[in-house]
Amino acid sequence: MSAGTYAPNPGAAPLPRMIAAQAVLETKMLLRNGEQLLLTVVIPTLLLVLFSSVDIVDTGSGKAVDFLAPGIHALAVMSTAFTGQAIATGFERRYGVLKRLGASPLPRWALMAAKTLSVLVTEVLQVILLTVIAFALGWSPHGNPVAVVLLLVLGTAAFSGLGLLMAGTLKAEATLAAANLVFLLLLVGGGVIVPLDKFPDAAQSVLGLLPISALSDGLRDVLQHGASMPWGDLGILAVWAVVGLGAAGRFFRWE
Repeated sequence: MSAGTYAPNPGAAPLPRMIAAQAVLETKMLLRNGEQLLLTVVIPTLLLVLFSSVDIVDTGSGKAVDFLAPGIHALAVMSTAFTGQAIATGFERRYGVLKRLGASPLPRWALMAAKTLSVLVTEVLQVILLTVIAFALGWSPHGNPVAVVLLLVLGTAAFSGLGLLMAGTLKAEATLAAANLVFLLLLVGGGVIVPLDKFPDAAQSVLGLLPISALSDGLRDVLQHGASMPWGDLGILAVWAVVGLGAAGRFFRWE
């Protein structure tokens, strides 16, 4: 038997394997959290079923589900990438989890990459579930699938940056309150359920620049009206993504 057969070989795992393992852990933690599931799965599903089945809000001509489904998909992205991630990361920061992970062989940027992968996996599950329910309610989407993917990716980047910025600068309790408040305000005023043209003209100009409005309107233009590429909405989301991620990278505090 050659010497050194039983000698340990310490060292960090390859970086892709570390990121993948952390992403799996982040996803499992999210799916086991009842509050997060309520926010990311139950609420969007209930809103889609309720407002598609009961004539509460005037969504214009055509089936209500054709108007609502794109907006609910946008809400699902916001609930996961912004609200859920901000709250979870804020409390991880408060309890010192981020500080300890930052001292591990996993680089800090790789930790954020793992969190982003977890968000994307969760969003894929959300989109599949909501799409199946929407089809059951009579949804008939059409349009350019490439535009849909671009909108969802840029929307995820924009909301992730804003969520991490909030989690990395505010106290955990303040993040919890602020993230839920923003979620409710954007649910009402972001064109998710109530069309923006129901608001005063001055308000429409401001609300139309919000990331949730750009995402929901962009998805609606493609999936309901058959637009090829909603460049204006994509541009708004790109600006929010650059600003949010840039600010999060600069001002995020690990302790």
